[in-house]
Amino acid sequence: MFAEEELLPLSALQHLVFCERQCALIHIEQVWRDNALTLEGSRLHKRTDDEGPRREVRGDVVTLRGLPIRSLHLGVSGRADVVEFHRTALAPGSSGPGTSSSAGVTLSGLGGRWKAYPVEYKRGKPKKELSDRIQLCAQAISLEEMMGTEIPEGAIFYGRMLRRTEVTFESDLRQEVRKAAQRLHELIASGVTPRARKLPKCDRCSLIDVCLPRMTGSGRSAQAFFLEAISRSLQAEEDLG
Repeated sequence: MFAEEELLPLSALQHLVFCERQCALIHIEQVWRDNALTLEGSRLHKRTDDEGPRREVRGDVVTLRGLPIRSLHLGVSGRADVVEFHRTALAPGSSGPGTSSSAGVTLSGLGGRWKAYPVEYKRGKPKKELSDRIQLCAQAISLEEMMGTEIPEGAIFYGRMLRRTEVTFESDLRQEVRKAAQRLHELIASGVTPRARKLPKCDRCSLIDVCLPRMTGSGRSAQAFFLEAISRSLQAEEDLG
């Protein structure tokens, strides 16, 4: 269990799984740069960021936006983009705001039981790595801890596809979340930024010009980097001339 003052940003889990060096640059060295991809992602979150937490009720679905969440077990805190609550049958003998069970929770001012369903908004499309799914699952674990309920699944809405991808919070994914949370605390406590490694995914990272993976990657000398840069520049001049 972590104390409140020890909590780290939940979003850092996504950074960590994508790239530990990126995570350290952002959360240890406090470095950030935007590119077209991050700006597009920011636009998807702008409504929640500008307006803050709020509730919408439409029939059998209650939608909470910008809900503050935290997990003392994982040691993270943040805000959920969207948490939907879908109405289910109220169990006999259950009543009162906040009452919870595997059948869902009760919500203040509303009858019946409601099952939580977190939804994370991302630009682009589903990734091969687990980073997006780990972030969403961490939100579900946080909600379970806060509300005393069970959340078996959620979804990620991808802006490029304009549709949701459902995520089931199975035991293997939950274990990956716990491992990532532990590694995140170890990394931040160390205060050490890992060395760069040039990988294909580096090209879509907004910090590539700060990280300089082609120059600082393992086994990559500065001399070789600059010689290659000069060669590319000369080739470009020949192509133009």
